[in-house]
Amino acid sequence: MEVKLHTARTLVGRLRGAAAVHDGAATAVAIAEIRHVSKNDPDIRAPLADAGAVPFLAAQLTAPSAASEDAAAALLNISISAREQLMSAPGLLDALTAALRAEEYCAAHHAAATVYSLLCVEANRPVVGARRPLLTALVSLLRAAPNTRATKDALKALFAVALYPPNRATLVGLGAVQALFALIMMDGRTGIMEDATAVVAQVAGCAESLDAFTRMSGLRILVDLVEQGGASTPRTRENAAAALLNLVVAGGERAVAEVIAVGGAEDAVRELAEDATASARGKSKAESLLRALECGGARRREHRLADFLNGLVQSDPYISSPASASTHG
Repeated sequence: MEVKLHTARTLVGRLRGAAAVHDGAATAVAIAEIRHVSKNDPDIRAPLADAGAVPFLAAQLTAPSAASEDAAAALLNISISAREQLMSAPGLLDALTAALRAEEYCAAHHAAATVYSLLCVEANRPVVGARRPLLTALVSLLRAAPNTRATKDALKALFAVALYPPNRATLVGLGAVQALFALIMMDGRTGIMEDATAVVAQVAGCAESLDAFTRMSGLRILVDLVEQGGASTPRTRENAAAALLNLVVAGGERAVAEVIAVGGAEDAVRELAEDATASARGKSKAESLLRALECGGARRREHRLADFLNGLVQSDPYISSPASASTHG
């Protein structure tokens, strides 16, 4: 390991020296070398962080430069083995935000992937979620990026952000619901559809989402995706069912009534619940959703909706508490 640290210090020393004399060409060469070695040698990633590479690489993201893509890629590589060092580096999240806003989509997709990598650590999710400019940049990337990789990496980062329940309302307030449904309606790429509906399912798990979904005709879109043949893949269909379920858990009786009001909703959900070819996850989500719709529709005392929704929350830590829980004790 001492050899790795020596190599890392040598590489970072070259970068530091080039940056000190403002030699753009030498800086670019040094960063390209760090990108190469951090990709091909996992054992050198943490030593590079320990040797002080992160601040120099992050500095390349704050202004357009020829080395921006290599710097963003190197940070992504290093993050896999040194997430704590990256999160503690001053200005790193601001630098990633700048890269996400850049017109250079190769740097943007590496930056989005780095954000996702950092969010693999649960403790980082509230920290990143508090950075509204960063979240805004991720949402904007969905609207702007003609690059499939940039779009997919932004979606993965937003999914990880939304795994922390308090972040969901922030995403709704930043227009994530509109951007996601626009993507679903306009983009036919299978991978994009699957990832976009996965994010929708997570964002649906907050009380603030219902109005945003309604404004975008989101319930109708989701029901159409749940219907047999309505989604491009089984995973997209499952995600749509999960989104509706999370929506009614978070939104309570009002959300149940809104879903029931969508023509064919109960039939579509029942069809998925009874589909022998559907995945276990899809059937489970559909069965829970169907029970919620039946409870909400029947208003039967022995199957009170609030109790049922609270039970779902207790079984899934990523679902927000239902809005009806405090009003139907």
